[in-house]
Amino acid sequence: MRHGGGRLRHVEESMGTVFSFDIRGIGDEERVRAGLRAAVASLHSADEIFSTFRADSQISRLARGELALSQCADEVREVLELCAMAERESEGWFTPRYAGGLDPTGLVKGWAVERAARTLVSAGASAVCLNGGGDIQLVGGPWRVGVTDPLRPGGLATVIASEGTLGVATSGPAERGCHVLDPRTGRPPVHGPASVTVVCPGGLTVADSRATAAYAMGRQAQEWLEGLANTEGFGVLADGRRWTTSGFGRYTDSVAEVSV
Repeated sequence: MRHGGGRLRHVEESMGTVFSFDIRGIGDEERVRAGLRAAVASLHSADEIFSTFRADSQISRLARGELALSQCADEVREVLELCAMAERESEGWFTPRYAGGLDPTGLVKGWAVERAARTLVSAGASAVCLNGGGDIQLVGGPWRVGVTDPLRPGGLATVIASEGTLGVATSGPAERGCHVLDPRTGRPPVHGPASVTVVCPGGLTVADSRATAAYAMGRQAQEWLEGLANTEGFGVLADGRRWTTSGFGRYTDSVAEVSV
């Protein structure tokens, strides 16, 4: 944990990825530090509850029929309800069910990051950038965050700027390999883009589920995102071409400090 000049930075490994905290606008430092500890603990708790790689996680036990939903933590019910909403909204392109199994992880990371960021705000931080494996919750600012170019390792495809509350989610194989499947076939999308980035004012939970659905639907993604309220998107195709929804530019035209 590093700090200086009213700023805290922290890096934590959990949920199979790395979470980077950048916290500014600190009033009561001890209170914010306590909030950071609580935010970190919430990430590990989410992993313990929702990891499909842990045989003893509640989501794994629920999937095997060893637990009833009523016996699970309240977070399980909350996440599954959010998954059901995302599935309806995307007409099935987002789903927590694959090959008969239960896997809500297409939404869990965004939900966990948003929840952790809100914990920090409640503790008194006025500006938070929390990056969980490329999915980012921004609060306050000003911030500029780079979106990785999936076709150019080490390069940036675009830079998102924000001075409010914004969720930025990117879906594609660059970060963790191809982990998003076409729900109709159970295989990677045949005509999948190299990556899709979705920005939503407010929270990362919605941005994350919409990015997952958009990547899975491939060629239909731009039109689908264009039709959603309070949502903009940016896509990089496998051949290097790019597309944006009509309002995406409003998030790329400010000058502020870059957080990576």
